[in-house]
Amino acid sequence: QVQLVESGGGLVQTGGSLRLSCAAAGRTFSTYPMAWFRRAPGKERELVASINWSGGSTYYADSVKGRFTISRDNAKNTVYLQMSSLKPDDTAVYYCNYLTYYGGPPFGSWGQGTQVTVSS
Repeated sequence: QVQLVESGGGLVQTGGSLRLSCAAAGRTFSTYPMAWFRRAPGKERELVASINWSGGSTYYADSVKGRFTISRDNAKNTVYLQMSSLKPDDTAVYYCNYLTYYGGPPFGSWGQGTQVTVSS
């Protein structure tokens, strides 16, 4: 059973920073690409950033490029999302998940997510 636990969300002001963490258990973490997604109120879940198994390749949605950084620590089975210059439009529940392949769709059960709220 794949288990993903997101943490690190909170309430910040515009321009602030947060670091999200996602701890994975129950699968060979280091062999899979990972990604962060988010779902804003009334919107579909969208891909924010992804990272290949080694951390050598990353992808960012245009809306977060230059402000967010995805990274991973395979020894700790953890993927991170460093978020800076936050905007109210970044307000959402953030989720992580495995990808079937780098650039591919997510698989596995979704965790509970972590709420990020950016005040104006």
